[in-house]
Amino acid sequence: MDILIRPETAADHPEIFQLHALAFGQENEGKLVDLLRQDDCFIPELSLVAIQNEEIIGHIIFIKIEIVRPDGQKTESLALAPMGVLPKYQKSGIGGMLIHAGLAMAKDLRYQSVIVLGHKDYYPRFGFEPAEKWEIGTHYEVPSEYFMGLELTPGALSEVKGIVEYSAPFSQI
Repeated sequence: MDILIRPETAADHPEIFQLHALAFGQENEGKLVDLLRQDDCFIPELSLVAIQNEEIIGHIIFIKIEIVRPDGQKTESLALAPMGVLPKYQKSGIGGMLIHAGLAMAKDLRYQSVIVLGHKDYYPRFGFEPAEKWEIGTHYEVPSEYFMGLELTPGALSEVKGIVEYSAPFSQI
């Protein structure tokens, strides 16, 4: 399978929206991506597409978030959200390719950690661990094994402890 992974372009936006609608069976994730692009949390280099035969078959986005400590101090991190792959390409490694490429790019851009709210059996393959390990939580009511973190720089989360604050688009969908 010959796959190209590259940052999205404006011309990709309609196809990315459609991809998420097909991948998730609804339009909320596509709407979220559209809103994230308009927010300060958006990092163009970290919105990646997987392309095969000139068709976008996968998309992943990493956005800026803050982890707010009990004393009010804030630590910048990234959130991986959302990631989608066209149904006919799911379970073929496309998502893994996007995650690896995105994490490598995030590290190159000197980000130190990533948070994900995702499947407990999928994301640990990439090094994600329950965020409660670092006493990092979320306002969302989810089992702790679905809310995970990854240190891109060893020790980056060891002193963080706090609640993840997502940008406004997450509350608009």
